[in-house]
Amino acid sequence: MTPPPRHITLKDLARELGVSTASVSNAFNRPDQLSPRLRERILSEAQRLGYQGPDARARTLRTGRSRIIAVVLAETLTYSLNDAVSSELLAGITEVLDDHGHTLLLLSGRQPGSAQTPGTASMADGFIVYGLMPSVMLLSDLPAQRPLVAVDFNIEGRPMVHIDNEPASYAIACHALSTPPRRVGVITLRLTETPCNGRVTETQPWLTAERTITRARLDGFYRAFEEHGITPSSVPVWNIEENTHDVCAPVIAEILDLPDDERPDLLLCMSDRIALTALTLAEQRGLRVPEDLRLTGFDGIAEGQYRSPRLTTMHQDSVEKGRAAARMILDLEPHRALTLNTELIVGESCP
Repeated sequence: MTPPPRHITLKDLARELGVSTASVSNAFNRPDQLSPRLRERILSEAQRLGYQGPDARARTLRTGRSRIIAVVLAETLTYSLNDAVSSELLAGITEVLDDHGHTLLLLSGRQPGSAQTPGTASMADGFIVYGLMPSVMLLSDLPAQRPLVAVDFNIEGRPMVHIDNEPASYAIACHALSTPPRRVGVITLRLTETPCNGRVTETQPWLTAERTITRARLDGFYRAFEEHGITPSSVPVWNIEENTHDVCAPVIAEILDLPDDERPDLLLCMSDRIALTALTLAEQRGLRVPEDLRLTGFDGIAEGQYRSPRLTTMHQDSVEKGRAAARMILDLEPHRALTLNTELIVGESCP
């Protein structure tokens, strides 16, 4: 019988090339430490000999560090990668991780039929938790001794990155209310303790501002209402369970199909996706924006600024939010509660 081929190690490859083991390791893990010519030579010879690269498990056992940072997402991976805001946040995180030789591990907090984080989470050197987790059990499963940074979500005793949600919502509501509406309505995103895709009633408990950015944004709207002589409790609130067109559309259709004397002529929406869905459905019904219906969004995604009429919205720098979280988890800047500013963009949907 022919003996099986010998397993090629990092030391074997270094000896074959006449270079140090550090050079071989850098070719795979830290390419910026080598000249392009040397790295190409190492990688070509590695491919010829069948060497796949340093064993990550062995490196972890040896150093106690995997150089892996896990991002725990509140949504499914499919949703998070397709959503403009979360994908920009991930772009900011990976930019910093790439620059410092770390790898990204994505974990979903919304896996069907599971209330636990995957076992792969134990590999990570640190965790960035993004958004409202569907179960607090998910967080208790994470290794307590590892660093953790929360984004758009509060975890007591941990550093966090937010935007100025309440002041930003107050500012955009004040802009919209500078032209007094006949009837104003609010469309929120995951406001209630239990799932609700439709009109919110007084019997449904609301999440606190510490648990969801939605409540902070609603507080900003309410502050503006009071200053403009509108009783907050008189303003109808509709809730959306998922920030997608398909989930938004039935709720918004219900609003737009109200009789003329009940339909709001100003809708304050807590995301650009909600506002864009409202804009599309309004146009389908022959409602003119902004003459018959004024709309505001929140996020400042590119799609809202490319179509006509352009959305009036609050722009948040989601890429920088991701960078800030990554810098904290890598100890490149102090661990703290960081609040980033937003910018009002006035478009044609609510001039």
